[in-house]
Amino acid sequence: MGGTVAAVSSNGTYSFTKPNRESITLIAGFGVEGDVHAGATVKHRFRMRKDPSQPNLRQVHLIHAELFDEVRTAGFEVGAGELGENITTRGIDLLGLPTGTLLRLGDEAVVEVTGLRNPCAQIDGFHKGLMKQVVGRDDEGRTRFKSGIMSVVVSGGPVRAGDPIDVELPDGPHRPLEIV
Repeated sequence: MGGTVAAVSSNGTYSFTKPNRESITLIAGFGVEGDVHAGATVKHRFRMRKDPSQPNLRQVHLIHAELFDEVRTAGFEVGAGELGENITTRGIDLLGLPTGTLLRLGDEAVVEVTGLRNPCAQIDGFHKGLMKQVVGRDDEGRTRFKSGIMSVVVSGGPVRAGDPIDVELPDGPHRPLEIV
C-alpha cells in the first residue's frame, strides 16, 4: 500500500496557509525545519495556552489531495498548502489509517501517524462554507473530520513532490484515529 507526495509546504510564521516549496526537511522529534509548528512541545496557539509543556503530536500535517477533488465538486477551489498542511498526498486513504502507522516519505524520512486534525473556524474564513465540506458524517451518523492527519517525525530527511510514500501498518489490534 502506498501513494505519492503531491506537494510540500511550510511557513515560518503563523498563517492559515503555507506556501508550496521545492522540498522540506523533516527533523526527528521536531517536525518540518523552519515551520512555525515544529518543536518537541506543542506549537499550536490554542494548545499552547492550555499547556505549553505537552508533547507536540502535530509536528507534520498531511492532507490527501483527493479532498481537494471532493470539495471542487461542491464549488470550492483549494490547492496544496492552502489548508495549512505540510504534505499533500495522493493515493492513500489517510483518514482510514490506524494510529501508529508509519509513512516512509522518499528515501529517508519517516513519520508516525498520531491522529486526526480537527478543523477550525479559520477554514470558513478561508472560504465561507468550506467547513461543512471537511466535516461530514459516517454511516452511523457520527461526525467525521476530513481535514487531514497529524504525525510526528521518527526519521528525518528531505521530502519533495513526486516522492513515493510507503505505508507500514502497526501490529494489531489497530486503534482508529482520534483528534490530537
